[in-house]
Amino acid sequence: MDSDNIYFITRREAAKTNEKLWSRERTAELLGISPSTLANYELGVTKMIPADAVVMMADLYHAPELKCYYCASECPIGKGMPIPTKISRIEQITIKVIMILATDTVEEAKTKLLEISTDGKLTKENWSNIMWLINYFDNLSSTLAELRLACQKLLVSGGINVNL
Repeated sequence: MDSDNIYFITRREAAKTNEKLWSRERTAELLGISPSTLANYELGVTKMIPADAVVMMADLYHAPELKCYYCASECPIGKGMPIPTKISRIEQITIKVIMILATDTVEEAKTKLLEISTDGKLTKENWSNIMWLINYFDNLSSTLAELRLACQKLLVSGGINVNL
């Protein structure tokens, strides 16, 4: 069903500011693909959408999060990486960053790093600290990438094309 498909949802959201995107046929024309190909993407019939098609949709729809969704969900290389697939409001992102960078949490990360690196070896005894650090830095990385996406989207919606 297309109503919960990310490619359909993103096109419909973009159509609110670009009336040409209301029509699947007109959108397909703008993307240089057939309407049936776009329908297959939006209906989930096509299981592996070509990366170049995702890039074109993301650019046309002013939706950089589509590229991230593809990388995190469909790309065999990017699957499982800490890649944000949606953009929160800037206030929510700010709160997440502040919480991640709380002084006591940063100090805990520094302490754990020092504990596992003292002897220069990764050991079973340090495994819980290693996993905590990986999760902590993945969370920070994903949140900062979400901030980058939010800024890109804001700039593009204002007519400024910039790669951050």
